[in-house]
Amino acid sequence: MSKTTIVLSTISVSIGLLAAAGSARAEPYPSKPIRLIVPFAPGGVTDTGARVVADKLGERLGQQVIVDNKPGASGNIGTQQAAVAAPDGYTLVVGFDGTMVINPHVYKKVLFDTLKDFAPVSKIGDAALIIVANPSVPAKDLQSLVAYSKSTPGGVSYGSAGTGSTPHLAGELLKARTGANFVHVPYKGGGQAMADVVGGTLPMLYTAVAGAYPFVQRGQMTGIAVSSSKRLASLPNVPTVAESGVPGFEVNSWIGILAPAKTPQPIIERLQKELHSVVHSPDIKERLASLGIESSGNTPAEFRAEIERDLKKYADVVKTANIRVD
Repeated sequence: MSKTTIVLSTISVSIGLLAAAGSARAEPYPSKPIRLIVPFAPGGVTDTGARVVADKLGERLGQQVIVDNKPGASGNIGTQQAAVAAPDGYTLVVGFDGTMVINPHVYKKVLFDTLKDFAPVSKIGDAALIIVANPSVPAKDLQSLVAYSKSTPGGVSYGSAGTGSTPHLAGELLKARTGANFVHVPYKGGGQAMADVVGGTLPMLYTAVAGAYPFVQRGQMTGIAVSSSKRLASLPNVPTVAESGVPGFEVNSWIGILAPAKTPQPIIERLQKELHSVVHSPDIKERLASLGIESSGNTPAEFRAEIERDLKKYADVVKTANIRVD
């Protein structure tokens, strides 16, 4: 073989390798399954909502979105795992307001920084909260309930799903805004708290609408007010807290999807575009609504702005109420 032939062969091989490398770099996202960390155990509203979205999102992306449950420490463990994952778009996390904007204030040590370690993609939706009371409580609206709490020795007890939960902080924020004498009673989940309100051993409860709805419909609980920005179609006769004399009051529990920080912007934009289509498709909206979640996809910038607002809001509430989990 001549030297010229050898040189030409070498050039051909080099060009082929460069073309292959260029092709690999240009490989469209996604080219393999995506891992979606849910930092809670299977079966809850956050997990179920994530699975509803994951299936449809996978269809639109052309790759499977695999839900990976990593529960522990109120969501801190799975969220921290996502924070240190490679920023390549193949590991995402379901962010929950309790984990992302409350836990950093109520836990002494959280091994992630919500703003520095994550790139928000989009919200999935908001779960409205409601104040309910046992029908025997002599107050059927918020102003009467606040007045009743002030005139009752020792105040009026309200339950929540636990210390540091969104309903707990919503209750403390309401106390701060109204001067109500509400006394927090933490439960390990909302189920027993609702049973105690129905049974009359707990006067009132701050909880997610989804769980309380059937009891309100049957008259076993009085719907005092919802803390969403507008009345709910499912409970049109229950006013908002803002309507009830506390202007600007709005507290929702939200879930959304975030990626590790430094994930390339084109990947974030692709994910947001497809997720927006998913959460606003009629079948997914209906399935999320059955879980008490109102679809509310937004842009990465809007999601980040909301996270920043909530971090500040809850920092003030936690400091005023001196709330600690550990």
